[in-house]
Amino acid sequence: MALLNMSQWIRLAGAAFLWGTMGAAQGADLQQCVSIALNQNPDILASQSQLAQAEAALAQARGQHWPRLTASVTATRTNDALNAFGLKLSQRSATFNDFGAGQFNPAAPGALSVAPTNLNYPGAVTNYNSRLELQIPLYNGGMISAYVDQAHAYVKAAREGDLAARQQVIFHVIQAYQGVHTARAYVNVAKQAQAAAEAYVRTTQNLLREGVVVRSDLLFAQVNLADIKLKFEEASRAEAAAVDQLHLLLGLSLDAPLEIGADFTPSALSGEVAGLQAEALAGNPGVMALRNQLEAASAGVKVARADYYPHFNAMVRQDWNAPTLQQTASSYTVAGVLSWQLLDFGVTSGAVGRAEASRSELQARLRQAEEGVRFKVMDAWRGAAEAESRVHARVAAVAQAGEAQRLVAKRYENGVTTMVELLAAQAQLDKARADEVAAKYQLTVQRSALRLAVGKLNGDQL
Repeated sequence: MALLNMSQWIRLAGAAFLWGTMGAAQGADLQQCVSIALNQNPDILASQSQLAQAEAALAQARGQHWPRLTASVTATRTNDALNAFGLKLSQRSATFNDFGAGQFNPAAPGALSVAPTNLNYPGAVTNYNSRLELQIPLYNGGMISAYVDQAHAYVKAAREGDLAARQQVIFHVIQAYQGVHTARAYVNVAKQAQAAAEAYVRTTQNLLREGVVVRSDLLFAQVNLADIKLKFEEASRAEAAAVDQLHLLLGLSLDAPLEIGADFTPSALSGEVAGLQAEALAGNPGVMALRNQLEAASAGVKVARADYYPHFNAMVRQDWNAPTLQQTASSYTVAGVLSWQLLDFGVTSGAVGRAEASRSELQARLRQAEEGVRFKVMDAWRGAAEAESRVHARVAAVAQAGEAQRLVAKRYENGVTTMVELLAAQAQLDKARADEVAAKYQLTVQRSALRLAVGKLNGDQL
């Protein structure tokens, strides 16, 4: 298993602290649930790792601006004629005898044709070379600066990507958190319906004994009660599933105790839809990440084009050579290297073309993302407005259905109407209550979706 780095330990410790301080009595409110999810959600951990990679790449690119100093020690033993003689020269220990001077007799005929044995067949030479070499980049066609610009753009893109991942997690937490409250509200609606159904059974039994209603009314009431009990069981299972979903999203074991705080409805964003779309284009982290990726792609084109220009670099080297580790013979080398690639049979032009194509692809994706976020803002804005109107309508419908049910129940008790009409009135009230619950949930989701599209769904604003 991979070891955790320091930042991961801090995040996990923070999550443990938040979980330990929630308190079962008051429960974990939405902000605490968001904090827990942000500290241990896999998508967040992955985005933060990507950000760390981008920051490391930026440090690597910036380092290429500076000279590079390397140290090396090389041990060599060879009897190769050229290398052996060269090593002796490096050690400053070459003698005339190494040229075969002892075999040279100017008086002998053909003396210049004699192949000196010491020069052609030297004994093995041992050399220890210690070296310090400083490589200095001076001009590389703008390649290093373009690498830095590219890496810096990727860092900004990774930061925006991390913010986008955080806002997406917050949105999912809001859905799950309010999903629990919504499921519990449905349970409460089912409880009210069951209590009313039980009351109808008792009332019908009393009226049947008094001869006011017929036995079929009691059967209707009992069937209705059985159906309501089944709906209550379904609502209870939905509540358990919603709680489990919140456990999974927070990274908690399904059997871990979890009590949540008050329900949550975000405030409406002020402003007209055109202004919100402009804010989204300027601040949506997903769009901003693509813009920074496009900036990085433009820098990548400059990197590829750098091979069209000459490169000039300098080198300073200090060597020590000796037959033992006691370095005695020293030498230095200073060099400047100017290189210009004149012909590469399309290698550079191909690299430039590929970089430009990548930039064009990102430009198209950015335009698509910008139009997409404009649509999301418009859709969520309309949805939020519709959900707000629906909530007002459902609240009024519950009041009206409650009054209608009360009047029908009075009429039934007085023997004026039938059980069918009473159950229809109660069903209308139950439906109105359930519709109110659904409308309030949709209002929370649509307002949160609008904040997500605009880029304003932050944990500290909940």
